Amino acid sequence: MKLLLLGSGGYHPSELRQTACLMLPSEGIILDAGTAIFRVREHIETSTLDILLSHGHLDHVIGLTYLFDVLYGKEVDRVTAHIESTKIKPVQEHLFADVLFPVTPPFDFAPVEELKAVGDCQIRTFPMEHPGGSTGFRLDWPDRSLAYITDTIASPDAEYIEHIKDVDLLVHECYFPDGLDEKATLTGHSSATNVANVAKQSGAKNLVLVHVNPIFNTEDPIGMDVVNDIFPNTRLGTDGMEIEF
Repeated sequence: MKLLLLGSGGYHPSELRQTACLMLPSEGIILDAGTAIFRVREHIETSTLDILLSHGHLDHVIGLTYLFDVLYGKEVDRVTAHIESTKIKPVQEHLFADVLFPVTPPFDFAPVEELKAVGDCQIRTFPMEHPGGSTGFRLDWPDRSLAYITDTIASPDAEYIEHIKDVDLLVHECYFPDGLDEKATLTGHSSATNVANVAKQSGAKNLVLVHVNPIFNTEDPIGMDVVNDIFPNTRLGTDGMEIEF
């Protein structure tokens, strides 16, 4: 199965990265709707699209306003954006307020906590620590598994670790390099060593780092040597990366 990293950055786009958007084309599943969602258009393979939103912050939902162009001329019968039930109304009322975006694109909202499966993919959701709250995702097929963890504080005792045990592929945010742990905790994000330790403790087979801080606009904004020393099967996500798992 192929996972596309369409947007691997956080907060705002940079010359190297658009904001959070991942896609499983064969499943019609999109993880977050950041600025990179415009790239979905070239990868649509299914008649339905399910967008799983980790939370309501703008770098993860702004792409919902791009869906007119994403869907133009495509044979897509249904598009559903799944987000925590308490966040549906705020996103509807603010992102699609008349003065900002007067017409809602052709999709529906649904509570993410009610989403249990898409096709033969079983979906588990769980709360994570972040200002305003965020949702973690575990996707299980009969022969493989994927976890998507973004906008949260990685730590060896994080409660979400129990939900991502032994996944084949862990996609985890890593907004800060080491040395900025206090800022990571303050903003509800993760730093390099802590993410590597989470991957190791969870028993994940592979780790891909995303939601990179756009200020550190270099080829190695995280300090990959530090991460790989702890968890060798780690790659730094980049826009356009295709991952087979």
